[in-house]
Amino acid sequence: MSDIESTNSRISSIDVMRGLVIILMMLDHVRERFYMHVRTGDPISDIIEPDLFFTRMLTHFCAPVFIFLAGLGAWLYAHPAQGVYRSPSGFLLKRGLVIIMIELVLYYLVWADSFPNFLFLQVLWAIGLCMIALSAASRLNYWLIGVLGFVIVVGHNFFEPLQFEPSDWAYIPWTILHDPGQLGKVGPLTVSLSYPMLPWFGVILLGYFAGPLFARSFGAVRRQRTLIGTGIACIAALLILRGFNIYGETLSWSVQNTFTETLMSFINFTKYPPSLDYILFTLGIGLICLAWFDATKKTNLTLNLLRYFGSAPMFIYVVHLYVLLAAYWILFLIFGATHGERFGLDSVGWIWIGAGLLIALHYPLAKSFSGFKHREKRNKPWLSYF
Repeated sequence: MSDIESTNSRISSIDVMRGLVIILMMLDHVRERFYMHVRTGDPISDIIEPDLFFTRMLTHFCAPVFIFLAGLGAWLYAHPAQGVYRSPSGFLLKRGLVIIMIELVLYYLVWADSFPNFLFLQVLWAIGLCMIALSAASRLNYWLIGVLGFVIVVGHNFFEPLQFEPSDWAYIPWTILHDPGQLGKVGPLTVSLSYPMLPWFGVILLGYFAGPLFARSFGAVRRQRTLIGTGIACIAALLILRGFNIYGETLSWSVQNTFTETLMSFINFTKYPPSLDYILFTLGIGLICLAWFDATKKTNLTLNLLRYFGSAPMFIYVVHLYVLLAAYWILFLIFGATHGERFGLDSVGWIWIGAGLLIALHYPLAKSFSGFKHREKRNKPWLSYF
């Protein structure tokens, strides 16, 4: 039994799944920091080489799985294994505000290449807003929460034709809800938003709705079958909707010169905002992986690594961004600008090597902080935010 399992009652499979997301996120941030001379676009540009395409595609799983698990975690908070129901509203509200502050301050300073002219509101902004909205929605009837999440995720693509000009009164609220773009200026800052919250709110609602699967009264085999069945249903729906270019993605796919290029065309989904096909693909596979982790009883170095990372995600998130920033400037000072005005890596392989080094460097930090967090969080409530 690992020291994590022996000191707390956390659900291992959820931490492992969240840890996998953190590691994929690290891969993406290495790419963003050291490979920005090759823009991937959204959907991914059709001139991108396969190695970069699939590297970027892997990291598409981060946001939907993490936000889904955030909703699931909120339900578990409200329904502790030993105890009566406790409202998650206050905790979600405070946690959402803290995450937004991290986005506005710490994350802004990390990506300070354009300092002080631009402020980019990205994934933490969306997660924070979703948690704040869930703090109110969690008071609704459980089944209504599920229906609302389903309707938002499935139906938001119907709003694609709806567009507003910056001069329209609805432009700012619609940018926050559905269409990424610039919100305007705050002093010298141009505020730009890339993660509109409405589709992500649907995802966090579905995560909350899935919470009872992990109640102690819900059998493990039944839970795993439900997760796998739901994941397969998502993939089946994707194959129909995407296969016939019916609905759920603005960019149609087509047969290309090679199988690899055809596959790239088929799975090239819109992330900003996340299309239905994007969510079906990422959550479908994510649910199957979650069932696999839930069924895995033996522990090994890889699973323990994922568990440590997943039990202290916000700590690792913040720390690794500053480690990447320091690494970038050290390499810049040593080698100078190698791609335009920036230092950049010469191949996608180096992205993977860099991510591997980053993971190895953070493993002892994650292990140490995870143990500290779960030993001391009763005495230090602020640790719950990390």
